[in-house]
Amino acid sequence: MDGTFQVSMHFILNHGYNFECIHSVNSLLSSTLLSITNYLIEMQAIVNDNASYSKVVLAAGFRTNFKSTDFSAIFEDETTEKSLKEAAEVSMGTEIADMDIINIQALAEQVLSMTEYRIQLFEYLKNRMNAIAPNLTILVGELVGARLISHAGSLMNLAKQPASTVQILGAEKALFRALKTKHDTPKYGLIYHASLIGQAAPKNKGKISRVLAAKASLATRVDALSDETAGHVDTTIGYEGRAKVEARLRQLEGGSGAIVSSINRNGSLTAKKTSSYTPTAAKPAYNDANDMVLDKEGSDDAEKKDKKKKDKKKKDKKRKAEEVEEDEEPAEKKAKKESKKKKKKKSSD
Repeated sequence: MDGTFQVSMHFILNHGYNFECIHSVNSLLSSTLLSITNYLIEMQAIVNDNASYSKVVLAAGFRTNFKSTDFSAIFEDETTEKSLKEAAEVSMGTEIADMDIINIQALAEQVLSMTEYRIQLFEYLKNRMNAIAPNLTILVGELVGARLISHAGSLMNLAKQPASTVQILGAEKALFRALKTKHDTPKYGLIYHASLIGQAAPKNKGKISRVLAAKASLATRVDALSDETAGHVDTTIGYEGRAKVEARLRQLEGGSGAIVSSINRNGSLTAKKTSSYTPTAAKPAYNDANDMVLDKEGSDDAEKKDKKKKDKKKKDKKRKAEEVEEDEEPAEKKAKKESKKKKKKKSSD
């Protein structure tokens, strides 16, 4: 990635596209709405698009000119034009001066110019992201991918980060606050704004963000380390990763979870369905052939061994009994000697 794109993308995300442009359009539009509400209250409920709203103000001007003004270039549907003209005839708004309509039209012109500028910035960002990081763009989109690259500093710095860091990139304050207060750490950062996470249920957003961060980390490394001089850009990792994330999303929502489509290097479908493995429980069956039958000789040997063991036990018992008897014999002899001595003393007395 060249340095000029890095600086311009950082400026667009932090100053141009993200904050200043949107804030300016919203503030100018609110001023225009407040001015027009004074003389055409019903217009806000009929026209919902900001650009179309400003074009109507520039084309018609005063409320009395709505009936004679042709809005076919602004609205594709004739019913919207018809309802707008009918509302202008029976409107409850008040009349305004020439100076007021001049200021209102000036605000509408600024709203249109800022809206066009915003569209040009998005087209530039889209083209640059498709050229620099096509696989990451396929997974998370142009704006989220550009925000990740801008926050990391460069595409190479983002490629060096593990998937766990990519998952919570942009939520550093919440992470350190959770570690300090010993609370649960955040599950997602800038990657939360990806369309795949937006499709998931609130309880599954953390799981999908983890899977998407893992695939985005692989896609970033492919984009950063691939050959820039190659004429054809390989987007296989991006399409396959997105298919796996979508399969995981269907699995969490109670679906089959099988990957519906696989994409080759050219980005075209190669197979509509892939065969899935469904495990079946084995039926328990008793097999007599696995039993071991002892021969007669083997049984005789076993009986002999049992007899030998019994004989040994009997011999051990006999030896213990003999040892006890031997211990008892000296005690009897001593008693006899003492009795003889007593008898001799009595006889001498």
